[in-house]
Amino acid sequence: MNKTLTQMVATVIAPTAFLAGAWVQATPLAPPPGAPPATISTAGATITVDKAGALIRAGLLERRVEQSPSGIRSTALRIAGANLLDGSISEFALTFSFASPDEKPRGITDESIVGVRQENATVNKTDALVVQQDLHAQTYQTVRWLNPLRVEGSNCAKFFEPAPALLRNAANGRSVLNLRLLGRKDGPLAGVIVDVFYQVDAGFPAIRKWIQITNDGPHWLKIEDFTLDETALAKSFRKRSELTPSERGAVASVVAFSNEYQSRGIVFGSEIPSALRGMSPDGAMGYRKEHFEWVIGPAEHFDSEAIFHFGFDGESRRTISSVSTGLDRAVEGPYLAYLENVIGVAARPQDAPVPLWCSWSNFGPKVSDAIVREMADAAAAAGFVGFLIDGGWSQSAGYENWDCGTAEPSIVKFPDFEATCAHIRNKGLKLGLWMSCFRTPETKDLQALPRTFSLPLVRRGEGGLGMSYAGPWRKYLANDLVALADRYGASYFKQDLTNIKYGDINAANESRTLKESLLRGLRGLLESQRLVRSRAPHIYLELTHEVYWGTPGTPCDLAAIKSVDAFHIPPNDYSGSGPQKNRVAEFDGTKVKPEALRQELLRGCLNARQRFYEHRGLPLYCVEYYAAATVNWQGSLPPEVQDRQVCSWLMGMPSVYSGDLASLTPENIAHYRRRFDLVKRLERDYGIYRHFQFSGVPAPTDEDWHWWGKLTAEGSGAVVVLRGNGGSDERTVNIPWVPEGGVYQVIARLSGRPLGTFTGRQLQEGALHLQLPPLGQEILEVKRNP
Repeated sequence: MNKTLTQMVATVIAPTAFLAGAWVQATPLAPPPGAPPATISTAGATITVDKAGALIRAGLLERRVEQSPSGIRSTALRIAGANLLDGSISEFALTFSFASPDEKPRGITDESIVGVRQENATVNKTDALVVQQDLHAQTYQTVRWLNPLRVEGSNCAKFFEPAPALLRNAANGRSVLNLRLLGRKDGPLAGVIVDVFYQVDAGFPAIRKWIQITNDGPHWLKIEDFTLDETALAKSFRKRSELTPSERGAVASVVAFSNEYQSRGIVFGSEIPSALRGMSPDGAMGYRKEHFEWVIGPAEHFDSEAIFHFGFDGESRRTISSVSTGLDRAVEGPYLAYLENVIGVAARPQDAPVPLWCSWSNFGPKVSDAIVREMADAAAAAGFVGFLIDGGWSQSAGYENWDCGTAEPSIVKFPDFEATCAHIRNKGLKLGLWMSCFRTPETKDLQALPRTFSLPLVRRGEGGLGMSYAGPWRKYLANDLVALADRYGASYFKQDLTNIKYGDINAANESRTLKESLLRGLRGLLESQRLVRSRAPHIYLELTHEVYWGTPGTPCDLAAIKSVDAFHIPPNDYSGSGPQKNRVAEFDGTKVKPEALRQELLRGCLNARQRFYEHRGLPLYCVEYYAAATVNWQGSLPPEVQDRQVCSWLMGMPSVYSGDLASLTPENIAHYRRRFDLVKRLERDYGIYRHFQFSGVPAPTDEDWHWWGKLTAEGSGAVVVLRGNGGSDERTVNIPWVPEGGVYQVIARLSGRPLGTFTGRQLQEGALHLQLPPLGQEILEVKRNP
């Protein structure tokens, strides 16, 4: 039993390891009258099984799970004693169906079946696809699914009976409650086991939950319409605040529900990836019905991704510039620590190859040895750290497709790719390479693994076949990335283009139905990243929104940040770079106006700040936004716009810059160098990339002033201040995030002016005054005195 649980938990909650620990109690969920409660406790986190059911306490957050003759349900979800629920809620809900014939569904082998044809396109000034999809291809399935049974936790006694509850205390301050339901021997779900797990961690007001469905019977089953946690919030706690975006086919992965003043409530988090995630307007979390199903054969099981609730309680108070809510302070502080220490964040901001420059916007697939060398020389002079050769460096075995990425360089564009890469590295730049999920039949991937593409076929351009992450190719890809790193010295990989969302039932791969392949594909994609990290921990891995679902695709989420260092959020923003895929020397001066480009550059800066802010429920050092154009056309990129780029990207980290570096003047290059050197020094001294404070100050705008913090717990680091087109010339800038009792020196680093010495209370209350012109900005270094 212990071994099985350890293996299962490690799979579900990785990369945060479940340390060794023994089951300490085995008891009915409701013990007989007179039996003592069974309790495990660690540093404020307690789980008790008593005659009424189970009480799970994690600091100020409590959950009460009760068993009734009809099933199991939660009757309370409390924050500091206040119940947020409007009545009881069911612990889960899902539908079982039965295979006819009662056998494993078989995939298809006909390599002529085409499901999707896609071609590159540009829509609304960003990358898109033209897609032709054959819906008939979705009907190639060998099994029908009959007699659906809807099972809900609150009335599951019709099909299940409870087994003894299990408690486990781990040595790392983690405790787990396991509620197990056994399919009734005389019922249609005989042999089915449902395990519901609740996890608490010392020091955090959070309860994490996941479910395992095991088929210990003789029949082939399918599960779908799977809700991991129902919710019925009281009216006074229904204020909804999205902390990651809902867009492009995916709902937010992090949403807060609170009272009107956002002083008390719960952050709801779902670790389900991409568009597979479902979260209802009132917080019910599970899998999205139209995208999820899973086949469970005899002796098989399905482990769900986890969801969690994180409680917060703190007064919302007015500052001199805004309102500091209990929600905002929780998100930028203890909630972020929970993500980093419990959920797991793969990124290592101190090792990030930033500032990062990318070849795509003005070169596209036309990159060559000469272009790369020219850009690398300029990038090194400007102070960039990372240099990404985007799509176009690899060959497609005789085809013209730039987008069928392989590990083999184009010998036409790069006669000696090793020398090209060495030139980049010798300039002191970290080399990044682009990779896609499409291959042509002659590539070495399909020579080694000839049937690992998706079926029905996903075709892109001439000869391109979409590969399947739901099969052995995901491991081949991981090995390829490690080999590329070894051969060319690459330390950063961008992984791109759209395939997974179209499904795969190739008999050579693992999926049994087209819908099942969607989650299998996303899981396989993330597994490939973990395989690379296990073999080559120094490699910095990035996923694009395109490979994670569509073009443009879904926003960053909790599932992605657990496996990769960086996520390239949508859309690709070409603001200020001029005509796409054109060098500046090719611009038509009668059509491309410098003032128009300057305005687009400023718009790109605002877009970046807004997009970062929309993802504030995640560590912003995991997020990449592509819009900082390094293009100067007849003066379109003056120093103040360069400063605005540097400041805007410092809401997270300085990535991704892209544009024709040959257009920069010597003054542009020297200015980037000064600013990047400043940013690198602030990161070295204070670790500013890891921090983001936003409570109690204005939200991003280009109409008035706004600012944010990049401060350590002791209050040292940077505060970035921007003025929009409006507002007064002088503004009182409060810094609410410094400890009250400290004493701080403040220096305006862009203008090089010392602003004075202040106590923490003075900075909190607005003793600092700053002057800026319209569309001006400043980086304040805040240093606590010893």
